[in-house]
Amino acid sequence: MTTVILYIIIQCTWGILQTTAGLILFLALGKRKHFFHRGAVVTEWKYSVSLGMFVFVGNKNNELLRHEYAHTVQSLILGPLYLFIIGIPSFIWAAFFKKYRKLNSINYRSFYTEKWADNIARSFRY
Repeated sequence: MTTVILYIIIQCTWGILQTTAGLILFLALGKRKHFFHRGAVVTEWKYSVSLGMFVFVGNKNNELLRHEYAHTVQSLILGPLYLFIIGIPSFIWAAFFKKYRKLNSINYRSFYTEKWADNIARSFRY
Protein backbone atom coordinates (compact mmCIF):
# COMPACT_ATOMS: atom_id res chain seq x y z
CA MET A 1 0.00 0.00 0.00
CA THR A 2 2.82 2.39 0.82
CA THR A 3 4.38 1.73 -2.58
CA VAL A 4 1.10 2.58 -4.34
CA ILE A 5 0.75 5.85 -2.41
CA LEU A 6 4.35 6.80 -3.22
CA TYR A 7 3.75 5.88 -6.89
CA ILE A 8 0.72 8.21 -7.04
CA ILE A 9 2.51 11.07 -5.26
CA ILE A 10 5.50 10.89 -7.60
CA GLN A 11 3.30 10.66 -10.71
CA CYS A 12 1.32 13.71 -9.53
CA THR A 13 4.44 15.79 -8.83
CA TRP A 14 7.55 14.70 -10.75
CA GLY A 15 5.38 13.27 -13.55
CA ILE A 16 2.74 16.02 -13.53
CA LEU A 17 3.00 16.85 -17.26
CA GLN A 18 2.17 13.38 -18.53
CA THR A 19 -0.21 12.66 -15.65
CA THR A 20 -2.21 15.79 -16.56
CA ALA A 21 -2.33 14.69 -20.20
CA GLY A 22 -3.42 11.23 -19.05
CA LEU A 23 -6.13 12.70 -16.82
CA ILE A 24 -7.52 14.72 -19.73
CA LEU A 25 -7.66 11.60 -21.93
CA PHE A 26 -9.14 9.58 -19.04
CA LEU A 27 -11.92 12.16 -18.60
CA ALA A 28 -12.57 12.18 -22.35
CA LEU A 29 -12.96 8.38 -22.27
CA GLY A 30 -15.11 8.40 -19.14
CA LYS A 31 -17.63 5.82 -20.35
CA ARG A 32 -14.98 3.17 -20.99
CA LYS A 33 -14.17 0.37 -18.56
CA HIS A 34 -11.59 1.39 -15.92
CA PHE A 35 -9.66 -0.52 -13.27
CA PHE A 36 -6.59 -0.09 -11.07
CA HIS A 37 -3.28 -1.85 -11.59
CA ARG A 38 -0.44 -1.26 -9.10
CA GLY A 39 -1.54 2.34 -8.53
CA ALA A 40 -2.16 3.12 -12.19
CA VAL A 41 -5.60 3.89 -13.55
CA VAL A 42 -6.18 1.61 -16.54
CA THR A 43 -8.75 2.33 -19.23
CA GLU A 44 -9.75 -0.07 -21.97
CA TRP A 45 -9.46 1.74 -25.29
CA LYS A 46 -8.65 0.93 -28.93
CA TYR A 47 -5.07 2.24 -28.60
CA SER A 48 -2.34 1.50 -26.08
CA VAL A 49 -0.58 4.44 -24.47
CA SER A 50 0.72 5.42 -21.04
CA LEU A 51 0.63 8.93 -19.67
CA GLY A 52 1.85 9.29 -16.10
CA MET A 53 -0.35 7.19 -13.83
CA PHE A 54 -2.91 6.63 -16.61
CA VAL A 55 -2.64 3.56 -18.82
CA PHE A 56 -4.83 2.95 -21.86
CA VAL A 57 -4.83 -0.53 -23.36
CA GLY A 58 -6.30 -1.89 -26.55
CA ASN A 59 -6.93 -5.36 -25.14
CA LYS A 60 -6.77 -7.21 -21.84
CA ASN A 61 -3.53 -8.98 -22.75
CA ASN A 62 -1.45 -9.25 -19.55
CA GLU A 63 1.83 -8.81 -21.43
CA LEU A 64 0.57 -5.59 -23.02
CA LEU A 65 -0.64 -4.30 -19.65
CA ARG A 66 2.76 -5.04 -18.07
CA HIS A 67 4.49 -3.31 -21.00
CA GLU A 68 2.29 -0.20 -20.75
CA TYR A 69 2.68 -0.15 -16.97
CA ALA A 70 6.45 -0.25 -17.53
CA HIS A 71 6.09 3.02 -19.41
CA THR A 72 4.66 4.49 -16.19
CA VAL A 73 7.87 3.41 -14.47
CA GLN A 74 9.79 5.31 -17.15
CA SER A 75 7.63 8.30 -16.18
CA LEU A 76 8.71 7.85 -12.54
CA ILE A 77 12.36 7.82 -13.62
CA LEU A 78 12.29 10.63 -16.18
CA GLY A 79 9.66 12.95 -14.70
CA PRO A 80 9.17 16.03 -16.88
CA LEU A 81 11.51 14.62 -19.56
CA TYR A 82 9.26 11.58 -20.16
CA LEU A 83 7.20 13.18 -22.92
CA PHE A 84 10.33 14.26 -24.79
CA ILE A 85 12.39 11.09 -24.30
CA ILE A 86 9.63 8.46 -24.43
CA GLY A 87 6.19 9.85 -25.31
CA ILE A 88 6.81 11.91 -28.43
CA PRO A 89 9.42 9.59 -30.02
CA SER A 90 7.18 6.58 -29.33
CA PHE A 91 4.17 8.32 -30.87
CA ILE A 92 6.19 9.25 -33.97
CA TRP A 93 7.53 5.68 -34.26
CA ALA A 94 3.99 4.25 -33.98
CA ALA A 95 2.19 6.76 -36.18
CA PHE A 96 4.62 7.60 -38.98
CA PHE A 97 6.91 4.60 -39.40
CA LYS A 98 4.42 1.75 -39.99
CA LYS A 99 5.28 1.44 -43.67
CA TYR A 100 9.03 1.68 -42.97
CA ARG A 101 8.79 -1.04 -40.30
CA LYS A 102 6.78 -3.29 -42.60
CA LEU A 103 9.06 -2.81 -45.63
CA ASN A 104 12.15 -3.50 -43.53
CA SER A 105 10.67 -6.23 -41.31
CA ILE A 106 11.35 -4.21 -38.17
CA ASN A 107 9.45 -5.08 -35.04
CA TYR A 108 7.65 -2.17 -33.35
CA ARG A 109 9.10 -3.21 -29.99
CA SER A 110 12.69 -2.89 -31.30
CA PHE A 111 12.56 0.91 -30.83
CA TYR A 112 14.52 2.10 -27.76
CA THR A 113 11.45 3.33 -25.87
CA GLU A 114 9.74 -0.04 -26.29
CA LYS A 115 12.81 -2.19 -25.61
CA TRP A 116 13.39 -0.29 -22.37
CA ALA A 117 9.75 -0.78 -21.33
CA ASP A 118 9.98 -4.50 -22.15
CA ASN A 119 13.11 -4.79 -19.99
CA ILE A 120 11.36 -3.06 -17.10
CA ALA A 121 8.27 -5.26 -17.54
CA ARG A 122 10.40 -8.43 -17.36
CA SER A 123 11.61 -7.36 -13.92
CA PHE A 124 8.07 -7.27 -12.44
CA ARG A 125 7.00 -10.03 -10.08
CA TYR A 126 3.46 -11.28 -10.60
